[in-house]
Amino acid sequence: MTWSVDSETGVLRDVLLCPPDHYQWIPTNSIARDTLASDKRIDHQRLQAQYRELEDALDHAGVTRHYIEPEAHLKYQVYTRDSSQTTPWGPVMTTLAMPQRRGEYASILKFYGEHGGFWNYGTRGTVEGGDIHIIRDGLLVVGHSGGRTDREGAEQFGQWFAEKGWEVRLEGFAEHFLHLDVLFCMATDRLAVACTEVLGDEFADWLKAHGIGIVEATYREVMEMSCNLLALGGDRVISPRHSRRINAALRAEGVTVLDPELDLFAAGGGSVHCMTMPLRRDPA
Repeated sequence: MTWSVDSETGVLRDVLLCPPDHYQWIPTNSIARDTLASDKRIDHQRLQAQYRELEDALDHAGVTRHYIEPEAHLKYQVYTRDSSQTTPWGPVMTTLAMPQRRGEYASILKFYGEHGGFWNYGTRGTVEGGDIHIIRDGLLVVGHSGGRTDREGAEQFGQWFAEKGWEVRLEGFAEHFLHLDVLFCMATDRLAVACTEVLGDEFADWLKAHGIGIVEATYREVMEMSCNLLALGGDRVISPRHSRRINAALRAEGVTVLDPELDLFAAGGGSVHCMTMPLRRDPA
């Protein structure tokens, strides 16, 4: 099968996951480092229960789940968003920045090798899926902080789309925030959740110029991974239960919110957007 995604908000049909069999918090981002510095510990029984809630939400939405094989030494494989990216022309093999995660390439190669292969490969700098947002057909934004995705990697990825006639925006932000999807995610084709306090008025104006409204997120909500949600299409999202204010704001906009508990994953610096790589969506 050739996978294809031309937006963040078309109806989601297939998604790539990895079970958290070996999940541990590791100090690869500011949120995880703060968690590790606290007295908090992972309850692995509760962690598995939270993951099952995510799977149940995907099942409820009619999404077919696919999995890569977890390896014991790759603690963050559960965050499948970063290690590949589905485009309108097929999957791209991204280039992970952190040494603790680079070994994830093997399971990604195996999965896509069994499902039609890749359209392209990241070969310049670093680029990770959490920084890539295919907003809609013809419109792409790629974040770069220099920490996980650097300018060189963002430019290469963006150039592939520009050559296809797409409008491409490269958005710089502070490395402290890890990935752009910590600060911004599309909820529907007309609505995003974003922290414009960090991203700034120019980014907000750019969204509004494209007919995209904003549910504002605070710095505290950003650091709790409350911006990090998955659009299911059809004005439906999966958003972590602890994002109570944002979830209420989305519901007030007519969005159906499925809200699994995912706070143990959020404490590691990732939530539902990070934990899911869309493989196939209906054209938006």
